[in-house]
Amino acid sequence: MKDSIFATGSRKTATAKVWLSPGKGNIKINNQEAKKYLGRDDLLDLVVSPLKTTGLEAQYDVLCKVIGGGVSAQAAAIALGTARALVQKNEELRKTLKSAGLLKRDPREKERMKYGLAKRRKRFQWTKR
Repeated sequence: MKDSIFATGSRKTATAKVWLSPGKGNIKINNQEAKKYLGRDDLLDLVVSPLKTTGLEAQYDVLCKVIGGGVSAQAAAIALGTARALVQKNEELRKTLKSAGLLKRDPREKERMKYGLAKRRKRFQWTKR
């Protein structure tokens, strides 16, 4: 962990701490292999996308600690953290990652419950008489 770079990423309520270190392309999430932890190939592709976009998937190992959210939000948080760590390592990668949309945090959050309503926006049935 000497030469590792630390970055964070988040999505909804999921927060990922990401350490990027020179290696062979191994990805560990909460001390488990990424494929086993995520369980779906599309989520694994999302996690690996910053490394694939820059062509560095076989040069770095990724170690992640993720808390909160669901598996999909956790995968998006890891992808953002990995992209930020790559930019810290090499500033020239910023343009490539930004054009791929990997440096942007998704701002969508769960809408709060409002009083006087059945759900977030649904109203109770109105009767005229």
